This record gives sequence, structure tokens and C-alpha cells, in this order.
Amino acid sequence: METKCNMDKKVQITDSDAGKRFGVAGGNYRIVISGEQTGGNYAVIEMIVPPGGGPPPHSHPDTQEMFYVLEGEVEFKTETGKQKVGKDGFVNIPFGGAVHCFKNNSKEFVRLLCTVVPSCLEKLFEEIGLPVAAGQMLPVPQLTEKRKKFLKEMDIKYNQKTYPPDFLG
Repeated sequence: METKCNMDKKVQITDSDAGKRFGVAGGNYRIVISGEQTGGNYAVIEMIVPPGGGPPPHSHPDTQEMFYVLEGEVEFKTETGKQKVGKDGFVNIPFGGAVHCFKNNSKEFVRLLCTVVPSCLEKLFEEIGLPVAAGQMLPVPQLTEKRKKFLKEMDIKYNQKTYPPDFLG
């Protein structure tokens, strides 16, 4: 049986300082490998999350999202509860739109490796974030009426739904 795949067959190696970086949700997100490089099959994003950082509750039914904790500890919340996930822990958000979020409740930075299948969420991060340098953290943008409208437009564009911060308790 022949398997067909529309991605480049050459080996791709990414240095630790390569990839676009964006300030998203108070963190520093680096696109390690984009959908453009994988034929749209997946993307990998390194997320450095400062104390108190993390996205609001959200869901995206057409995307599977996986997190591997490289350093630190985060609290993941879903509709079924919450759990602390530390170094070498793994979280899988399957296709289907489970509402989820995470927060760094510690006093140290957390580093996550996020894989999205298929790719696309990295494009959302590029649109809602601002370019940053390695190690640079920007404050979360103020939620003005203009920003709320923009984020709603992004939710529609990327088939995502964002919920109020207290949605998962």
C-alpha cells in the first residue's frame, strides 16, 4: 500500500535560536516548525510562559493540540477538572473541541512544547501576537473594544471559540 503525503521529504533541522517569536497571552511563543514546512500536517510551537501567564479557556474542534512540559509546572483546566502537570508531563487535547486552558501558577517560567495537528494555530499566534526577541515578554494587551472585536474575528477565522476567564472555574 502506497502512502501519499504532500510534505517535503527532506530532513529539516531547526536550531534553538531559529523560528519566528511572538508575544502571546503574556508569553514568548516560538514557531519551531510551521505548517508551511510540513505541508500543513502539523506545527510545533515552543511556549515560554511567565508566572501568572497562560491563555483563557478556549476550544478548537478541528485541531488536536498536544503539550509536553519541558520545564516547570502548569495547571491545565478542562471541563472535567484541573490537574497540575510538571516536567516531562504530557497533555493531549483531542479533536472535537474540548474547552481547555492552562496557567503558570508558580514563581518560575514554564517551557512547553506544543504540537498542533493539522497546522494552523501557529498562524493564529502570528496574527494575535507581536514579534518579540528571545527572552522578551510583553504584557497581555489591554482588552479594549477594538481588541475584543479583533479577537472575535480571529476566533471565526481559525474556527476557535474563546470563553470568559472564569468559564472553567
